Amino acid sequence: MLTNYISAAMHKANYELLEDGTFYSEIPECPGVWASALTLEACREELQDALEGWIILGLRLGHTLPIIDGIDLNFSKEAA
Repeated sequence: MLTNYISAAMHKANYELLEDGTFYSEIPECPGVWASALTLEACREELQDALEGWIILGLRLGHTLPIIDGIDLNFSKEAA
């Protein structure tokens, strides 16, 4: 489920070539998840690293993560 969530979130990423020739990317559904790098591939890798850290921290702190493409990583107290 986690792998599918990461993949779905990465498919929602926006990429932009900046005036200085570097790349910037973000995932609008995941506030604060962004990256920048010299190449598009490096930017994508940095973005995925940022996303993974954001997910781990969010789960650890009990934050509600967005449901992406029907994938819900949030802990349900009713399911416990």
